[in-house]
Amino acid sequence: MPAKRELTMRQIRQMLRLARDGVSAREIGRTLGVARSTIQDNLKRASTAGLAWPLAGDLTDAVLEQRLFAHAGVRRGFRRRREPDWASLACELKRPGVNLMVLWEEYRAVHPEGYGYSRFCDLFREFERRLSPTMRQDHPAGDKVFVDYSGKKIMIVDRATGVVRDAEIFVAVLGASNYTYAEATWTQTLPDWIEAHVRMFRFFGGVPRLVVPDNLKSGVHRASFYDPEINRSYGMMASHYGVGILPARPRKPRDKAKVEAGVRFACMFRGIVSTDFRGS
Repeated sequence: MPAKRELTMRQIRQMLRLARDGVSAREIGRTLGVARSTIQDNLKRASTAGLAWPLAGDLTDAVLEQRLFAHAGVRRGFRRRREPDWASLACELKRPGVNLMVLWEEYRAVHPEGYGYSRFCDLFREFERRLSPTMRQDHPAGDKVFVDYSGKKIMIVDRATGVVRDAEIFVAVLGASNYTYAEATWTQTLPDWIEAHVRMFRFFGGVPRLVVPDNLKSGVHRASFYDPEINRSYGMMASHYGVGILPARPRKPRDKAKVEAGVRFACMFRGIVSTDFRGS
């Protein structure tokens, strides 16, 4: 049998519970939205591994997957190479300026004999699929632009005086194309925030239907899923350009995943951005 997993660990647990209750493989497949043959294959694996519902309380998803899908020639519970703590890497990946290449280089520095970059990425994506499911967002062209500040500052050196100042990085990403705009501003205050939007619209050569900002105080006075209170000047700017403002929900980075990815990309090249900055 090929050692390939087509169900999540949550689905496998649900499958075993339904099978214990006498539900047929066909009905289980309909419930889980998969083919009957997939259910039959996984039930056969469970029977071979001696697994039945109820499962032991200390049986983790990782151990369950290993018992069901262990590769031939590999001892159960062991990988061919040392693996990092995937959960910790998933948390690290949310930090500005961190990407899979950075995490892989740190991993190989500790484990020189470890996985290559492509296999490392495959294993990380497999781990991500076992996390809480998310709904794919489809973005029609011209519908939304996602805007935010990166959270990472860049140093600007005055060539005449040698004085060093810190500047913010404003990032905007179009939803459909991922076309990205980034610029440096001295602050995140309201004037710089609005002027960055004006230059963004000029760069894109038009305006979208909606602007999706984070709940920055310069743009949103009070965050609310149903009735957010937009800053008056920010609202007047939106009215002037004929666009709507739809703030992302607080502590919901997936609402603005496009710009979160753009922020990580911009932070990688913030040194290059600083060389062309012309602040007043």
